[in-house]
Amino acid sequence: MQNWVYITLMILGIYVLLSVLLYYLQDYFLFKPEKLPKDFQFYYDNQEIEEHNFETRDGATINGLRFKSKDPKGVVFYLKGNSRSIKGWGKFAVDFTRHGYDVIMVDYRGFGKSTGRRTQKAIKRDMQVVYNKIKEKVPEKYIILYGRSMGSGFAAKLASMNQPRMLILDAPYYSLSKVAKKFIPFMPLSLLIKFPMPTYKWLKYVNCPIHIIHGTDDRLIPYKTSVKLSKIKPGLSKLYTVIGGGHKDLNNFESYHSMLEEIITSKPTKVNLEGSSINVKHSSKRANAKA
Repeated sequence: MQNWVYITLMILGIYVLLSVLLYYLQDYFLFKPEKLPKDFQFYYDNQEIEEHNFETRDGATINGLRFKSKDPKGVVFYLKGNSRSIKGWGKFAVDFTRHGYDVIMVDYRGFGKSTGRRTQKAIKRDMQVVYNKIKEKVPEKYIILYGRSMGSGFAAKLASMNQPRMLILDAPYYSLSKVAKKFIPFMPLSLLIKFPMPTYKWLKYVNCPIHIIHGTDDRLIPYKTSVKLSKIKPGLSKLYTVIGGGHKDLNNFESYHSMLEEIITSKPTKVNLEGSSINVKHSSKRANAKA
């Protein structure tokens, strides 16, 4: 009997210890920042850039870049993933500048040259600060929000609180709690995780067109996640499938670039359904048998 009590207490102690470690070390697992010196000079081939610093009300600095195009049609606010800095992510701006859009890309707190203590609330507030600065110069009907992986949750939150032209989600998650549950199903994540990032909740309040791009071979965030997300606001959502695409290589697929061009260059049109089969119901086998 004493052995069972000892074993139970030991297991409980290990469980509590793992919970404490998860709570305090989750930033290490969730974020892979690359820090840059203040005097670092950004450079990209064939890209014209401007560097900006956005000051927050708690004294943090959010560092970002504006990738400029000639006679811009609008602005893409690109919210990147959870790794490295805009030094590397900046190379993806060409996918928008070549279509005549400026791109604003920033580093989250603790990434690149950005400073400040990182929390979900703080990052959401920071992204709104940047968005406000953009719309001071550009009407919202010309602002596109693009969220990639980790950034998809923040982009969805921004879209739920503002009125951008559209929201594009690249390899989005249903919530970070769901992603974490996949790897550590035995932990009480609802109590421990500091960045639950409930994208599915925020999408309910989005009123602009929602375009979701996902690869069928994504092993980190399964393709079915985007299928579920696309059903939250079905009237506004369209799902784009990259056959064979993984989590980090969608830009290597021609189909991805074709989809992206279709999304950002086309104007939303209302389909004329008059005379179509939209209201035609398939008869059941039982009804056919009676007929």
